[in-house]
Amino acid sequence: MATMQSLIGLVNRIQRACTVLGDHGGEGMSLWEALPSVAVVGGQSSGKSSVLESVVGRDFLPRGSGIVTRRPLVLQLHQTNEGQAEYAEFLHAPRKKFTDFAAVRKEIQDETDRITGKTKQISNHPIHLSIYSPNVVNLTLIDLPGLTKVAVEGQPDSIVEDIENMVRLYVEKPNSIILAISPANQDIATSDAIKLAREVDPTGERTFGVLTKLDLMDKGTNAVDVLEGRSYRLQHPWVGIVNRSQADINKNVDMMAARRKEREYFQTSPEYGHLAHKMGAEYLAKLLSKRIPSIISLINKTIDELNAELDRIGRPIAVDSGAQLYTILELCRAFDRVFKEHLDGGRPGGDRIYGVFDHQLPAALKKLPFDRHLSTKNVQRVVSEADGYQPHLIAPEQGYRRLIDGSIGFFKGPAEASVDAVHHVLKELVRKSIAETEELKRFPTLTSDIAAAAAEALERFREDSKKTVLRLVDMESSYLTVDFFRKLHLEPEKNPNPAGPNADRHSDNHFRRIGSNVSAYINMVCETLKNSIPKAVVYCQVREAKRSLLGHFYAQLGRKEKERLSAMLDEDPALMEKRATIAKRLELYKSARDEIDSVAWK
Repeated sequence: MATMQSLIGLVNRIQRACTVLGDHGGEGMSLWEALPSVAVVGGQSSGKSSVLESVVGRDFLPRGSGIVTRRPLVLQLHQTNEGQAEYAEFLHAPRKKFTDFAAVRKEIQDETDRITGKTKQISNHPIHLSIYSPNVVNLTLIDLPGLTKVAVEGQPDSIVEDIENMVRLYVEKPNSIILAISPANQDIATSDAIKLAREVDPTGERTFGVLTKLDLMDKGTNAVDVLEGRSYRLQHPWVGIVNRSQADINKNVDMMAARRKEREYFQTSPEYGHLAHKMGAEYLAKLLSKRIPSIISLINKTIDELNAELDRIGRPIAVDSGAQLYTILELCRAFDRVFKEHLDGGRPGGDRIYGVFDHQLPAALKKLPFDRHLSTKNVQRVVSEADGYQPHLIAPEQGYRRLIDGSIGFFKGPAEASVDAVHHVLKELVRKSIAETEELKRFPTLTSDIAAAAAEALERFREDSKKTVLRLVDMESSYLTVDFFRKLHLEPEKNPNPAGPNADRHSDNHFRRIGSNVSAYINMVCETLKNSIPKAVVYCQVREAKRSLLGHFYAQLGRKEKERLSAMLDEDPALMEKRATIAKRLELYKSARDEIDSVAWK
């Protein structure tokens, strides 16, 4: 029993901690929802309050007509050593001990009014009350508003449905034990509590039936058939309760005296004497405490989940500059690994660079205006202007050179466009790599610094690449491939009748032949540049990006002051808050696990 009480006490502490962390259930699935509890359900005036007070052994709940319980009351009972003073604590009033239970009643009323006002409205935000006493068992009970069938004056028309929905939130939990309160002086078939329990727990595994007001039944009648399970069978035995009478309440009869009076009633009753050992508030409390399930597996599962979540969002950063520098370098390397995976094919995107060379560059080269530049009319103009007043004697060499230079100049456009296209691909891969580096998401400032450093480096690589590809083009102009022209017949064709009618046509053929020769040479140069431009771009941009994208950034890091390193590792405040919350939960559950380990096998 001591082990079970320790585990139940652990549930109580976890529930309190969950509430402190803003996780108090009632709004979707939460850790609170997974913890075991006993939900007290019954119609108005069914005796719910009296049952709870009997279990506690204290008169502490507000009383009156209509809806008195307008907010869930999470009542956590903590058994203390014999002889210790009884006291109560509210979660909303920490460090304040209530030893006067009349003051507890007033505080419940005031805290209810604080949320709902002095109206008859209800709220699903719970009040948390802990009672420490040697006269209780370790148990968590949730007192819920009484089920009602009609709205009275001052209540909204939806009050009936609102209360039922609130109650359902608690009793539908798979780990919730339902304490269904029904008055004995009413037909059990009409019990609101049993009806709701049957809906949410059709097998009855979680339902405990409590029959109140046995002493108020008409003379000559009794509830033995109900208590022995013949009128309505439950998986667990029914428990009968004899509450204090209104006269006892008015006289402030001590609850301990009421418990003794209850025991005497059952022991001396001709109808219920044979059931006396299974009746009464004390028996009910012990019965419920034994039914609280173990939470060992829940604790271990939660610890694993919290550790995994901390690993995902990252552990706290050390404060010394050496550790901070190490952390920054590790984050940079993580980004660099993702970036290289994009380039090398481990992730998508790098193939777009090959697309620049295989599709974009050849397409641009095909669109160059060589047809216009090497048209017969333009060739004639360039050749004629190149010779000046001295006509060429054999082949128009200066004309050839000018036509070749002019044609090769057209290659600069596609060469620069290839550099820019690869630059844009690399920029996009940097953006994607930053977004895909999970570790960086914690640090917006460092992320921004890495993005700026990478952009600056890519810009340097682009400038170097442009200079290199333009040199390649200029090199083709600076020294022509002589063997190509030696294989051509460049002497002018002999015309037997230069003054004849075919002189103009002969001249056109002559210039067409020059254009054709230059075009053939330019095609050779085009094939050369089509192969050499990609080599230069990869060497100057892609290779350098893989090799030293953050090289300049690394060099600067070593010279930064500790304050600047700390600033780079600033985190999103929301993420920091989330980590702190997770760390608190983790500390809580590790402590819970240690306590379980210390008591579970004794």
